[in-house]
Amino acid sequence: MYVADSRAGTRAASAEGAVRPRAGRRRAAVAPTVLALGTVSLITDVSSEMVTAVLPLYLVAGLGLSPLGFGLLDGVYNGFSALVRLLGGHLADRGGGRHKWVAGFGYGLSAACKPLLLLAHSLTPIGLVLAADRTGKGLRTAPRDALISLSSTPATRGRAFGVHRAMDTAGALLGPLVAFLILRATVDGYDAVFTVSFCVAVVGVLVLVLFVPGDTRTKAAAHSTEATSSTGPGGSTRSGGSTRSGPPPAGERPARTTPPPTLRAALSLLATPAVRRITLCALLLGLATVSDAFVFLLLQRRLDVPDRWFALLPLGTAAAFLLLAVPLGRLADRIGSRRLFLAGHGALLLVYTLLLSAWHGTALPYVVLLLHGGFYAATDGVLMAAASESVPEELRSSGLALVQTGQALARFVCSLGFGAAWTAWGDRTALTVSAVLLTVGVLVSLALRPTASKGPA
Repeated sequence: MYVADSRAGTRAASAEGAVRPRAGRRRAAVAPTVLALGTVSLITDVSSEMVTAVLPLYLVAGLGLSPLGFGLLDGVYNGFSALVRLLGGHLADRGGGRHKWVAGFGYGLSAACKPLLLLAHSLTPIGLVLAADRTGKGLRTAPRDALISLSSTPATRGRAFGVHRAMDTAGALLGPLVAFLILRATVDGYDAVFTVSFCVAVVGVLVLVLFVPGDTRTKAAAHSTEATSSTGPGGSTRSGGSTRSGPPPAGERPARTTPPPTLRAALSLLATPAVRRITLCALLLGLATVSDAFVFLLLQRRLDVPDRWFALLPLGTAAAFLLLAVPLGRLADRIGSRRLFLAGHGALLLVYTLLLSAWHGTALPYVVLLLHGGFYAATDGVLMAAASESVPEELRSSGLALVQTGQALARFVCSLGFGAAWTAWGDRTALTVSAVLLTVGVLVSLALRPTASKGPA
């Protein structure tokens, strides 16, 4: 009987071992939280990109703003969120399970700003509305990315961010198309765009409240406990009845190994070489990242695109982003997030070069928009995946917000500087300066990378 039981146990263990790789493959798929957040981002991006697609033309052609004035508003639109990202990340970390609700408040604030654009018709009120809208984005971005990171394993984190950014970009693809159709079908097209944008944004907030779980940290801890119970120190499998698995007994508190989540603790992450390195790279490269609106305006000037077709230009970037986000996310898991992040900025440098070249072929807009979308697919979620490798779980929102803040502030400065340079010297000179700065930023970032690594950098 003992021999029979042993053989049965051996066969059961073999069967279990044969099944585990299949379960591991199941775990390689993205978590439901990632899909739910992707749906929220898809709907929200339909709303926000409707406004973004028409805003440059509305401000420059409709309200008659100069490139410098537009650069100021564009800087506010893209960089103001940097002032509150650390606050949003801190609030999410401080409450333990507040990631969902801090993100929800940010989504709600941005939604409330959409109808206010109907009342703003000059530089100051439009700037205030855009600042409030970007405040909402700043509050929600780090908690949302922390939810994605905490819901994923390190081996699948690049894929998870890739799937989320692909869904997000599907909304960015639909937004300009909806705006284009509204402009063609209505008389007061801009007002109709802003109204429909508000209604869509409200739907996104409702999806977040109803379908995104708020206990991701608890689930991550459960996964960690499951992995620990199956392996011993050094990765060896434990056996025997003396090994305890599962959560600790009631009344027994696990020892805290990290400081409490405070703003000082978040800022102290910059003392960590890996975090300091990735933050500095994001800042340097952000200083030379010309905003989408300027890229589209430059492309319109090169090709003499009629005003009514301008809203379709972002579709090319969004389509390339959508197609490349998941494949490049998987590639980041294989070759390393930092390598792909720098390669993405190489694609942006090619965009600048093509816009400065004398080439006027029919393929120019397709190549430019493909490279532009590839730049975002290789950098947006990939940067967060790279930063997640060095940030502890207890400070995940704050740490990601720290990196995002550096990048957003740099892009704010770039928008102001590019708008001023365009006004003073012309668009070609301004873009040439940006290309030189981007080249220097890539070279410096290569020098900042670690010379040795145990795995993909």
